[in-house]
Amino acid sequence: MKQKKRNPSRPPQPTDHATLLKLLHEARRPLGPDDLLPVLGLHRRKRGEVDEMLQELVAQGKLIRLGRAYGLLERMNLITGKVQIQRSGVAFLIPDDPRRKDVFLGQETGGAWHGDRVAVAITRESRTRNSEGRVVRIVERGRNVLTVRVMRSAGQGSLLCRPTDPRLDFAILAEHVDPALGLIKGDIALAAPGEQLDPALWAGAILSRLGPESEAKVQEALVKTNHGVPTTFPDDALDEASALPAAPAEADFLKREDLRALPFVTIDGETARDFDDAIYVERKGRGFALWVAIADVAHYVPSGSALDREAYERGNSYYFPSSVEPMFPQALSNGLCSLNPLVPRLALAVRMDMNSQGVPGEVRVMNAVIKSHARLTYTRARDVCVDKLPEARAALAAEVPGNAGQSVVAMLDAAEELARSMRKLRIQRGSLDFDLPEGEVQFDEAGQPKSVTPKLHHFAHQLIEEFMIAANEAVSVYLQAHALPCLYRVHAPPDREKLETLYTLLARLDGEAAPKRSPNRKGAERFSDEDFTPEAIGRLLASVAGTEREFLVHRMVLRAMKQARYQPENEGHYGLGSESYAHFTSPIRRYADLVVHRLIKRALGDVGMPVPGFKKLAETGQHLSARERVSQEAERECQKRYVCMVLRGQEGREFAGVVSGLTDFGFWVELPDVLAEGFIRLSTMLDDYYGYLKEREILVGQRTGRVIRAGQAVRVKLIGAHLDRLEIDLELAPDKKGATDAAQVHHTSRREQQAIDERKRSGPARQKRQGKSAGGQGSGAKSPGGRNAFGQKTGAKKTGAKRGG
Repeated sequence: MKQKKRNPSRPPQPTDHATLLKLLHEARRPLGPDDLLPVLGLHRRKRGEVDEMLQELVAQGKLIRLGRAYGLLERMNLITGKVQIQRSGVAFLIPDDPRRKDVFLGQETGGAWHGDRVAVAITRESRTRNSEGRVVRIVERGRNVLTVRVMRSAGQGSLLCRPTDPRLDFAILAEHVDPALGLIKGDIALAAPGEQLDPALWAGAILSRLGPESEAKVQEALVKTNHGVPTTFPDDALDEASALPAAPAEADFLKREDLRALPFVTIDGETARDFDDAIYVERKGRGFALWVAIADVAHYVPSGSALDREAYERGNSYYFPSSVEPMFPQALSNGLCSLNPLVPRLALAVRMDMNSQGVPGEVRVMNAVIKSHARLTYTRARDVCVDKLPEARAALAAEVPGNAGQSVVAMLDAAEELARSMRKLRIQRGSLDFDLPEGEVQFDEAGQPKSVTPKLHHFAHQLIEEFMIAANEAVSVYLQAHALPCLYRVHAPPDREKLETLYTLLARLDGEAAPKRSPNRKGAERFSDEDFTPEAIGRLLASVAGTEREFLVHRMVLRAMKQARYQPENEGHYGLGSESYAHFTSPIRRYADLVVHRLIKRALGDVGMPVPGFKKLAETGQHLSARERVSQEAERECQKRYVCMVLRGQEGREFAGVVSGLTDFGFWVELPDVLAEGFIRLSTMLDDYYGYLKEREILVGQRTGRVIRAGQAVRVKLIGAHLDRLEIDLELAPDKKGATDAAQVHHTSRREQQAIDERKRSGPARQKRQGKSAGGQGSGAKSPGGRNAFGQKTGAKKTGAKRGG
């Protein structure tokens, strides 16, 4: 019998990641291993290998598992971004695409931690509010190493630990711990998390010991680890830095404007070592010539070099109270590039003609060599040119070599006069003048924090700010005039909804010039377009100048603002009232400035400087904006930890404070003396039952009618400062008679009383619930909740689809 001739089988396709992705693209639908095997020409015995490769693509963030099939992540209706925990304790997705609004995730994050990159499916679209979504997959962990606090022994060679980040609410069981580490309860260690054992417990491995939690250096080390702040440079970057000369050579001065004879000076903080900028002002008839010279980092750091790659990854320098993690090795940041006094340095210089009112005229940009004639601190500059103290002026004149001493003093006088005119002009054009003091940590001889005090900000700081803003605007316009791209510093207008909420709240306070709703033609009360201009906000800020609520109002307005970012599209800078703005003045500590320097050099004729395309600039801007946020979050956390360390042991101390926020279980109080925020729980207020009227943003005593509202001055007593939770617990300080200070609690207005009467109709049930909660506190019941220094709620839960501030 003649056998039927079989068709020869086609050769199997190569089985690799690229082939699998290609097949999924061609299929235009999700596929499983069983679908792929016949296409690949493979036997069913190979199913496990194919499935393993598909799982590897899932781990790489290219596929997502859908039951028994796998789909292309790019084809799904998913949004990728990073998880961020907000003040309310709920999570939001910060999308990778900056054009999208944040997505509300609630408290269920599918096992994702703060900072993780995730894929989110939109479950509810909204045009006016944040859309809602759920985490369908963790694309990438934000942290592969966690800082943990040793809680107790968990058996032979095992320790039970908890992450030091209060937003990570689980424990870690570390087994086979090396006894040579000498870990004991209360120590901080580095741990690599393993697999999840149950919802509240993960396995982990101890990597190293940082030290006791009570040491300041340990606190800074754990903050750097928590936020992924790099603390070492790769060998190839260090090798490039060591190969550079200690000082510029004469050959480097060729084809540069020689400005060494001009008495430039640097003005920086007391502890600064990296001097990016120097200034020089000379009088020209009725006007001035303003020179701003910036360290020429681009001359020493070629694009694509090891130094450049590492600086890009860091994005910026990271400043902490007792240490700095620079963007470049110290050989550059504090040496070759830094505009140190009395030595020649390469610079990019901008010369701006100014009239007597501070209006800019002609601008020149040039490669230059300068010599700083003096290194001034802000304090010394204030003494010389602001307060004009004779002894300070004489001392500076005597210190400057040669006969340039008097020239430097006279130059600083001209600089002060010009800066005042420029500042006045900038405020008139709508630039917002936020005056938020920063906390400065003072250390004892052992390196431990002993106090936190407001850092003084005076006109010497403002003088440098004005000149740097002018230079940044000038180079932005300069690049536009040369038809070159630019990495702009953009600050978009704030969301109207946030400002409307802010205005409504501030209008209830006394003395603020907050915009108010007015009837339109149809009788509906609305805000006008003029209420959202920088000028309107400027009038509001000016109205509280010098009042007890100045700090609070400035901070509330700042929270309503959008965050500035880097991008290749010029959308202006709302906060500065600037039509075109870029960062140019700090290339030693900001990579964005280095990008702008290279573009300027191209405009000056250096054809060897590459011009990045729009897409590359957009990616660079997105990365640098993200690294800037990391820097800000790390520095804020470190400051909060030091405040908690300073306040520990001061229980019972009284502070003057200002109510900064309210909720249904208590209120926050800003403490200007230490620049920190604490929380008062209603369960500690035993003089009345207090109800929260959300529509009016007040807490009201149902028996006494006393009112607590934002902006109200109060006197409080410290109950405790908790370093493990980053919480500061307060209570209202008693008056001299021992009762809660009634003088610091306002009484209700007639309209507020009407709202209270309406609320009292349903009051008995509420009183019963609150009474049960308050009574439970004394018997060890769970706290009704609070918020830690991150703003994360502890205890009571609250949901909502609006993003917090």
